[in-house]
Amino acid sequence: MQFRRVLVSGGAGFVGSSLAIALKAAFPEVSVTALDNLRRRGSELNLPRLKRHGVVFLHGDVRCREDIEVCSAFDLLVDCSAEPSVQAGLDGACLSVVSNNLFGTVVCMEAARRHEAAFLFVSSSRVYPVGRLNALAFREEPTRFCWTGEDGVPGASAAGIAEEFPLESSRSLYGATKLAGELLLQECAASFGMPVLIDRCGVLAGPWQMGKADQGVVTLWVARHIFRQDLAYFGYGGSGKQVRDVLHVDDFIDLVCRQLERPSLWDGRAYNVGGGPSSSASLVELTEICRAATGCRAAIHRREEPSPADLRIYISDCRRAAADFQWRPRPAVDHIVEDIAAWVRANEGVLREILA
Repeated sequence: MQFRRVLVSGGAGFVGSSLAIALKAAFPEVSVTALDNLRRRGSELNLPRLKRHGVVFLHGDVRCREDIEVCSAFDLLVDCSAEPSVQAGLDGACLSVVSNNLFGTVVCMEAARRHEAAFLFVSSSRVYPVGRLNALAFREEPTRFCWTGEDGVPGASAAGIAEEFPLESSRSLYGATKLAGELLLQECAASFGMPVLIDRCGVLAGPWQMGKADQGVVTLWVARHIFRQDLAYFGYGGSGKQVRDVLHVDDFIDLVCRQLERPSLWDGRAYNVGGGPSSSASLVELTEICRAATGCRAAIHRREEPSPADLRIYISDCRRAAADFQWRPRPAVDHIVEDIAAWVRANEGVLREILA
């Protein structure tokens, strides 16, 4: 890898800590620093892991320019910091999500520009408009909704949603901040020659994710089964048939390592990153997978009222990433669930209060 000093913002979070540890393990000669404000419950549990693997931790906030200026010189900034909930701001209080996700990215972008560093932006599939996605033709099967593929919409196919899918229309405040960050980084790449790469991630999952109902749903589902606590299917008649593809965080790390070896492609382009059709599940199917993996059952409630930001189906078309980096996601929702279940059981004492 050509980079020798890496700064990971949000470095004590699920993706940030996993990535920082993996980069240090894969490239021992590289200096890796994790910056985090530790506001998310459970992120403090990652500090011993970071230290044990030789990652330097700095307590700071990406919105504070002075906190980033404390960091030693770096030649790659990986921006994993964000308010990750698609529900953020829907109650009308939008300052926090805009401040965290947009202003924080701008501060990181300016720091990278000053250091003449490359920038890897962990964006989101939520940049795609909710209404356009929900308008795609679908059919209802016994355990899930499925796209029919009969729309002729650019970027929509049986393989999922590709990067060409139309971006016009609304998407949620969270998605809007991510898309705005992408556009600013692309401008920075064009204006200043900053190497920039954007990964539009779908549902990432794995051990050390502090799952909630609005972010980290796979971990939440596993933990609620183990702790025998209630769950709910929201919207779509309470059917639980809405579908997402799921990618193990280790597979995302594999992609990032491959991307780091292709600096010629860092020109502001975006990649859709997810598990794809073969690693997808509805909530109903996820429930059955969790029951099989844990041997436990959680009571399921059904609530018909939908969230304005919910999607009937989202599946990532990852063929661009596959072609450019010879990367393939593993089709393994059951493996992801088993991996998370083993982690929860091994840490039940400390995780019960957080995940339950």
